[in-house]
Amino acid sequence: MKFTVLGSGSTGNAVLISSETSNVLVDAGMSARELLRRLAEMGVQSDQLDGILITHEHGDHIGGLRVLMSSVKCPVYISRITEEAYFDTRAGGTNGDSESSKRKKALQDRTQEIESTQEFRIGDIDFEPFSVPHDAVDNFGFVAKKDGVKVATLMDFGHITDLIKESLKGCDAIVVESNHSRDMLRACSVYTWELKQRIMSHTGHLSNEDLSDWLTVDFDGKARHIVLAHLSQRANEPHLARITAEVALQMRPPLFKAETKITLSGNKQPTEWIRF
Repeated sequence: MKFTVLGSGSTGNAVLISSETSNVLVDAGMSARELLRRLAEMGVQSDQLDGILITHEHGDHIGGLRVLMSSVKCPVYISRITEEAYFDTRAGGTNGDSESSKRKKALQDRTQEIESTQEFRIGDIDFEPFSVPHDAVDNFGFVAKKDGVKVATLMDFGHITDLIKESLKGCDAIVVESNHSRDMLRACSVYTWELKQRIMSHTGHLSNEDLSDWLTVDFDGKARHIVLAHLSQRANEPHLARITAEVALQMRPPLFKAETKITLSGNKQPTEWIRF
């Protein structure tokens, strides 16, 4: 199994998870053209996708889906309430030409219903989802499993719950949010106080410091790769996020010191393939 973060940040998120015979696109937050370009850059053509997995309805994770559907033949794996939230848009239109109508038409007979609490399979890759705390209707992270390899992906969540801690144990790689620096967020002059409160809330986004605490205290040390994702362009700095995570790993008790590589994902280009 192998994976790449095609892009991550407030402008759009997508991850590609592949085996020898299956390719799964996780979320479609960038434009369809950009998604197709980045897939091709990583050697995957649109007709080679076995499924598109949607974790929640926010635009930076699903914004490119409608247009993308005209270029792919695979089904979309999405929970019922997330699909309903995706259709529930106030964008106007007439004669059945509203954004909601366009989305329904694009997904008509193209979806496979999943539940955020039940395992499912796409191609030959098994997915074990788990709920994460975020202000979306049914957001989830998951562990993708194939031939004993376990890769976890979770973005858009405000704090690390006991369920998350348990789900991340034994993973070989983890793609995880490291959204903001608390100090940089407080000092950000562009964000309103209301937005800052939303981001810092228990259903907002995970800070560098929160991730650091988990790495030091609760990370089991097994994952050889941790990819930092969904970094804020206004309230974070990539090198600060990396250093905070690396220092946290060094602060672990010596008996359990982890040999883990920290990789940064960004919004401009995919990460290199991480293979197992």
